[in-house]
Amino acid sequence: MVDSTTVLWGQTIVYSLYVVAILVVMGVFTYNITRDGKPPTVKDKLFYTFAGFLVVLGMSLHVVTYNTIPWVPTDVHRGDIEADKEFAINVADHEFQLPEARLMIDCEDTVLFNVTSSDLTYGFGLFRQDNSMVFQMQVGPGRDNEIIWEFHKNGVYSIRSTEYSGPLGYQMIVKDAVEVSGCDVAAGEGGAK
Repeated sequence: MVDSTTVLWGQTIVYSLYVVAILVVMGVFTYNITRDGKPPTVKDKLFYTFAGFLVVLGMSLHVVTYNTIPWVPTDVHRGDIEADKEFAINVADHEFQLPEARLMIDCEDTVLFNVTSSDLTYGFGLFRQDNSMVFQMQVGPGRDNEIIWEFHKNGVYSIRSTEYSGPLGYQMIVKDAVEVSGCDVAAGEGGAK
């Protein structure tokens, strides 16, 4: 599984290039229709070729990144995946109620987080020490909200609410709530996983 920070950097570069290509099209189009002494025309063949290129490029970005997004394989094959560990977490009155003070996870474990709310809609996000997000989901009241994740890097992570749940929601942070150990790579270091 590719780490979400690697995906973010890759997508930032690719989509930035995509936006530059679109701006080039807009610039050429604007130049051609505002030239002095020339009728405002744009060659249909050039315009539609470039527009078609952008459509194909945009769709290709999604096809190519399909297997690099960390949660896609898990979501697609969810019915076939058995979790190594499961944590039932309750949320009420703007507070996470964890089954243990620190959730201990071994490297390569597939973990199911089942989060329930008894009053409001909250968010459930796992964050690295540098405050970057590993994953998040919305937690609707009165139902099971599940997310499954496989861990490939050591680290200590915080849990935070990622949804607005009123003025008290900003304080919904449980520092050092999850610890992953036994991996060769620590969170924040390089590596393919």
